Amino acid sequence: MMGTAVEGPGQGVVRFRIEIASDGRIAKVEELWSTSEVVSKLAWKAIRNLPPLPPIPTGKPLIFEQTISFLPYETGWPPSYKLDCLPEPLPFNNPFAWNGSSPSNVAMREHRPPPPDGCPPDSTEDTIEEEERSFKRQMDQWRWAR
Repeated sequence: MMGTAVEGPGQGVVRFRIEIASDGRIAKVEELWSTSEVVSKLAWKAIRNLPPLPPIPTGKPLIFEQTISFLPYETGWPPSYKLDCLPEPLPFNNPFAWNGSSPSNVAMREHRPPPPDGCPPDSTEDTIEEEERSFKRQMDQWRWAR
């Protein structure tokens, strides 16, 4: 559920959790996942070579997640992780298929409820502002209504 697999020696995507201290220095970087070792090394090198950041105005540390992509194309906007907390869907199994030799029985799909902690029912709903921004990006990209 981390996105499209990409092939090529220097292509891929890496996701980090980054903590920036109140004075602007990078306090902690944790790699969450990566599509290749080469891309992981490139991303770590980019983070190490970042210029110094200014102090944070609120005086509180910032903790956020960031995806760094090394791809030959631009996807348009950041990937969505809205449904990452839901369980993987079951692979399709045709309940009517039969090989002719085994006993015939109808397969039933197993019920897999979402995890009890996290992924509240409304976690996937967009706010009106988020939907507006998404529509504006699409309109600007495809030049609709001009």
